[in-house]
Amino acid sequence: MAGKVEMKNRAVRITGACAAAFAGFMALGWSFFSLTVRGGKKSLKKKRFRLSHTKANHPRYKFEKEYEEGKAWCREQKMQDCCIQSEDGLSLHGSYLPAEDAKRLVVLCHGYKGSGFGDFAYIARFLHENRCSLLFTDQRCCGKSEGKYITFGAKEKYDIQQWAWYTAVRNKEKLPVYLYGESMGAAAVLMASGQKLPDEVKGLIADCGFRSMKGQLQDMAANWFHLHWIGLLLFRVELFCRALAGFSMKEADTSEALGKNKRPVLFFHGLKDTYVKPENTRYNYFLCRAPKELVMIPGARHLCSAYEEPELYRRKLMEFFEKYDQN
Repeated sequence: MAGKVEMKNRAVRITGACAAAFAGFMALGWSFFSLTVRGGKKSLKKKRFRLSHTKANHPRYKFEKEYEEGKAWCREQKMQDCCIQSEDGLSLHGSYLPAEDAKRLVVLCHGYKGSGFGDFAYIARFLHENRCSLLFTDQRCCGKSEGKYITFGAKEKYDIQQWAWYTAVRNKEKLPVYLYGESMGAAAVLMASGQKLPDEVKGLIADCGFRSMKGQLQDMAANWFHLHWIGLLLFRVELFCRALAGFSMKEADTSEALGKNKRPVLFFHGLKDTYVKPENTRYNYFLCRAPKELVMIPGARHLCSAYEEPELYRRKLMEFFEKYDQN
């Protein structure tokens, strides 16, 4: 009898030790998942700006005056609230700013944990003054849009597709439409290019986008947090993505979409970007089989190409629009 009790106690201890080991194994994965994917807008935004990489790569670091003036201009405009429902039932918010005698409509897709009025603060006024009606979209889990998880383009690509069709239905003048993304918004726009889009969508603009969620998280884990055993870490993050957020990291990848896309793409990236490495855009450019142009800006950090070389950046935008408006 005593032997049976001892065996039972030993089994309980082994089970407890295994459970504790598994919990410890998953703990780091949960922390990284919570930091990068899970919602909670206020706490995540606060953590984001404690990181030196995000501070050095934010436009405020070198161009605070221009950045704040741009945001102020956006807030002063009388915009129309827009709303769509995502495929998974979220209410997604947008702000529409029509231009007088508009020549085109540009859908603006901001970056990771960002905002349209922030990421596009500097360029929005230029676009509007050059007869572009603007649709500022709030990505899921950002701004006034619902959502618990940021999916690095896996689900955002379908949200952008929904916004494209939303504009097409309301675009009575049949103006040419462009999908313009920055950072994660650029990656999501490229991923959306593999989906069915309205004929009115004439081109894509991708500024400092990454190639895949997996690649971006690898860079963050290795270079920002100096973590080891990154393969195991991402395996744990993948489990949480599948179980809680309803997507797989392989769904957040530009490769397949760029192989399908036939619409012209204008790529930008700053050569001093340490938030999303310039190699990402070179990779996306290489994969793209559609008409394309690559503009690399020396000296520009993340989201800063338009600030660092404003004349070149604006000229390239207008040349791109004028070339494809009538296609």
